[in-house]
Amino acid sequence: MNMQPTNLEPQAIAEFLTRHPNFFNDFPMLLADLHIPHPHGTHAVSMSERQLIAMRDKVRMLENKLAELIQFGEENDGISEKLHALTLALVTASQPQDVAAALAIHLRDGFAVPHHALRVWTLTGEPMPGLDQPVSQAVRDAVAAMLHPVCGPLAVPEASDWFGEVSPHLRAFACIPLRPAAVAAPIGLLVLASEEAKRFYPGMGTLYLDRLSQLVGAALVRMQG
Repeated sequence: MNMQPTNLEPQAIAEFLTRHPNFFNDFPMLLADLHIPHPHGTHAVSMSERQLIAMRDKVRMLENKLAELIQFGEENDGISEKLHALTLALVTASQPQDVAAALAIHLRDGFAVPHHALRVWTLTGEPMPGLDQPVSQAVRDAVAAMLHPVCGPLAVPEASDWFGEVSPHLRAFACIPLRPAAVAAPIGLLVLASEEAKRFYPGMGTLYLDRLSQLVGAALVRMQG
């Protein structure tokens, strides 16, 4: 009488083969006799052929992942170069108007950001025409609560008025609190805007936006002494 195994659960079989790596050395004919469905078709293949197919699929997946990582690296290199160019412009700026001009040029030509608005407060010293226009306490409180840039819908509704007649056409925003390292509280707000709904979106990375915040904030603080 044939005795049937009492435990043929797939997990148990997998664990058995894992614990006995020499199993197919002891039963080499099984490698030739076993046939399993082809993963990309309807015909059967031997176990060795299936292993080869699995390895090819894994290599293809790794190649795709490597290509993706290379693409991300190249994109980050490009952003770093653009941010470096803006940094040099901010370092050589001698007055607030130079900061505003550097931002306008590099955001538009370097980063392809079509619209931006900048407001500054809490600084002492010489006025900053065009940058220190009055903002409400509600705006200041909202910016003070931001630990990092906020992307997606406009997080500070009052800032919509800062864009003038183009405001109704804007769909995506990045609200960047200006938080230089030497100052405890934000000194202002930089808002990037675009008509493209997916240009700035919730959950996107903010590493470079944080660095932009620190650079612009430091440049303005330096001018205030």
